[in-house]
Amino acid sequence: MRASVFPARRAATRPCAFLQRQQQQRRQQQQQQQQQIRDLTTTAPRHGVSEFALTSPSLRPRPRLAVPPAITSKAATRRSSSTTSSDNKGDATEKAEAKATPPTHYELFPQTLPDGPPPRGKFHIDTQKLRREFIALQVGSHPDLNRGGGSESGSGSGGSGIRSQSHAQSARINEAYRTLARPLARAQYVLALRGRDVANDETASVRDPELLGEVLEARETIEEAAREDDLDALRAANEERIRRCEELLGKLFAADDLDGAADEVVRLRYWVNVRESIDNWEEGKPVVLEH
Repeated sequence: MRASVFPARRAATRPCAFLQRQQQQRRQQQQQQQQQIRDLTTTAPRHGVSEFALTSPSLRPRPRLAVPPAITSKAATRRSSSTTSSDNKGDATEKAEAKATPPTHYELFPQTLPDGPPPRGKFHIDTQKLRREFIALQVGSHPDLNRGGGSESGSGSGGSGIRSQSHAQSARINEAYRTLARPLARAQYVLALRGRDVANDETASVRDPELLGEVLEARETIEEAAREDDLDALRAANEERIRRCEELLGKLFAADDLDGAADEVVRLRYWVNVRESIDNWEEGKPVVLEH
């Protein structure tokens, strides 16, 4: 009985040795893992990441890829071209704004008025020369002569657009000529260029009792006239007043005296109204003189 029992006990001790070897291998693996964790935690930067996360391959620092020089140069070229295009757009915008700024009436007649408005240029204008340049400009901007390759009736987007521009240019030339050809309108325009809107200022008046007395006397003479010949003496005296006002305006603008020029414009407006009342005289028609 003893001989059969003892071999069985020795056989039972063999599995225990096998388990011990497995446990020893597990301890060695754990030690290796702990050593790897310590190595990673000492070499990797710490940003609040756990040691387990540092062992994950997806969270380990990845090496930076070297960019080929050709790609780098292309990217730099694209940035440079975009900067250049934006600069070009800015320049184009500034040029468009400068082009959109309408020229002054003086700039439309460079041959007659090369020096521009006062004080650089003269206030007095050669109206005959201005008229000749005006006719030449009107012929060059006439809508019928600027069809732009459209049909004879002006149909088509290209032809209609050019005709519209021609109409607008022709209207500007007409307005400029009417303004500059008349001394009163010209003087008001020159003051408007300098920020003095005398033409639309209803409070602008001359506080001169002598002037107001002369204006009232002229009004009575026009109302009491029985026929147009009765106004010849008044017409001659009034034209002399207008001539003196225009001459004085030339001196005031040359001296850049805007205040004096503004007062003289109001005075000239009175005498121009007297002139219009004389020219439009009709028997029994009431006279209305506006300042």
